[in-house]
Amino acid sequence: MNKGTLWTVLGVIAAIVIAWWLVNVLFSVLFWLFKLVVVAVVALIVFGVLKYLFRSRERG
Repeated sequence: MNKGTLWTVLGVIAAIVIAWWLVNVLFSVLFWLFKLVVVAVVALIVFGVLKYLFRSRERG
């Protein structure tokens, strides 16, 4: 195995490790954003329900 082949193998290993780390970070960020959107939607629904309930109690 010559020196060029060794550097190629090390480069491929480094690329795989870096890509693995980047994909993990990307999926973590995407999961966090998805969770944030779901929380926002649920909060809007709960806010609407509470607003409706308090409005109907004030009238009745």
